[in-house]
Amino acid sequence: MGHEGIRRYGANTAWLMGEKVLRMFMGLFVGIWVARYLGPEQFGLLSYAQSFVFLFTAIATLGLDSIVVRELVKDNSQRNVLLGTAFTLKLIGSLCILPLLWLGVQFTSNDSYTNLLIFIIASGTIFQSFNVIDFYYQSSVLSKYVAFANTVTLAISSIIKIVLILNESSLLAFAIVGVFDTVVLSLGLIYFYWQKTHHSLREWQFDKVVAKRLLADSWPLAIAGLMFVTYSRVDQVMIQYMIGNNAVGLYSASQKIVEVFYFLPLILTRVFFPAIVNAKEYSIEIYKSRLNKLFLFLMLLSLLIAPIINMNTRLIVTALYGEDFLGASEILSWQIWSVLLISIGYINGLWLISENKQIILMKNYTYAAFLNIIINYFFINIYGVIGAVYASIVSQALVYYLFLWLRKDTRFLVRNIYRIKVLKSKNV
Repeated sequence: MGHEGIRRYGANTAWLMGEKVLRMFMGLFVGIWVARYLGPEQFGLLSYAQSFVFLFTAIATLGLDSIVVRELVKDNSQRNVLLGTAFTLKLIGSLCILPLLWLGVQFTSNDSYTNLLIFIIASGTIFQSFNVIDFYYQSSVLSKYVAFANTVTLAISSIIKIVLILNESSLLAFAIVGVFDTVVLSLGLIYFYWQKTHHSLREWQFDKVVAKRLLADSWPLAIAGLMFVTYSRVDQVMIQYMIGNNAVGLYSASQKIVEVFYFLPLILTRVFFPAIVNAKEYSIEIYKSRLNKLFLFLMLLSLLIAPIINMNTRLIVTALYGEDFLGASEILSWQIWSVLLISIGYINGLWLISENKQIILMKNYTYAAFLNIIINYFFINIYGVIGAVYASIVSQALVYYLFLWLRKDTRFLVRNIYRIKVLKSKNV
């Protein structure tokens, strides 16, 4: 990669990192204020409603995100067809969520108020169809515009939430703000796409042939996404049914802290995905080297973060949430180690997509989702809310490492990428 390429990726990373750092601090400040205001019981109810909706959101994405970015990197001249087709498909997917949710709640014991929260939160997925604009920015290494749009949305959302707290608003109001956030972000993405890159949504075109091609590649990712959401969110749904909203509130409070540290592996894999895809075209050794170095960096970063948080969980939880959430400290002491496993997961996904092995990702997440439900059932009964953390760690270890090692066609990743040795290449 030349100096100009390094500069572009460096600047792109800086913009995304800056926005995520701001989101981290603002999200912690406002999110914790909201949690303290609502208390473990109501905060748990809101978290349960969000998790229930997330179980269905993978249907709306259709697994298109990384596939469209990959296709745009390969041939940017097809921008309007790819974006127009992806937008139409995602819009159809988001509209399908509502009747599926209605069917889903029929099998629950939710009261009418909980179901109202669920449907309000779910309505925001319709506007998330405009996130296809972000695919273009990712492929063109222009993520600063997404950072701008996210920052404006974050500022407006934070102000509204603070006003709601000061006016002692109901839980329903905070659910509505979540929908408002998606609307503002969509408008921001549309504005920058039109104003800064001089493109128009009117240029987008839907193509049946392209749609079939995208869906042929993305359907395993759609199922994988559904399974991923299932095994990452089903714990909160099961905690609510088996223990109650208060336990969900404590678990979610811990999860909010841990998710702050997820942004580093997420951003780094998103930023360097185009570079790694391009590297494969002209040098397998550089391709392997970039994957290995990214993995090594994420591992070192995770091993630096996790022990520090683990040793200070009681102080962190009481300082952020107050004594009412003290029960979240033990949960956090175990949950923070998932940062290590999530980092491995991002590398897995990047490699499997670049190798066009989405179906393997789908199978692994499917196995993990079913195992996680079974393990959660027994562990929550035995250990209580902390059992959900144990179940999550076990299922993540299985899907991110063991399942790949057991397959001959993916053992390469474990042997050549997951080794603590940086490959030497003068061209990296």
